[in-house]
Amino acid sequence: MKTLNPIALILFLALTLGACSSKMTFQNSSKVPAATGEVKVKKDKNNNYDLTVNVYNLAKPEQLSPAREVYMVWMDSNQGITKRLGQIKISSGLMSKSLSGELESKAIDKPDRVFITAENDPETLNPSSEVILTTGR
Repeated sequence: MKTLNPIALILFLALTLGACSSKMTFQNSSKVPAATGEVKVKKDKNNNYDLTVNVYNLAKPEQLSPAREVYMVWMDSNQGITKRLGQIKISSGLMSKSLSGELESKAIDKPDRVFITAENDPETLNPSSEVILTTGR
């Protein structure tokens, strides 16, 4: 009976688990040039998608011109549907001046694109045309 090589097993597990998650990076923004961020997407055991959105150096929405009330995170799915993921709040830590925010969400469809808009109403059901950050298109 053959035994598995431990190194081969570790490589197989790393490749298998790595295939289940991906990362999308936000493109540079003309509206908030210093802003950066990424979206980590991981498929869970129920075939849903866990999304973690992280942004850095994103000015508070009231500092935009014109000022806005909130930032909302949206995704375009592989099914052609735009879904609201939620509000991302921007804060600065005690030890850091970096304006950052994080949002965790779930989706049943695979995201093709994730984008952040500046909105006047946190209850909005449709994204405005003021896209602040986007992972593509």
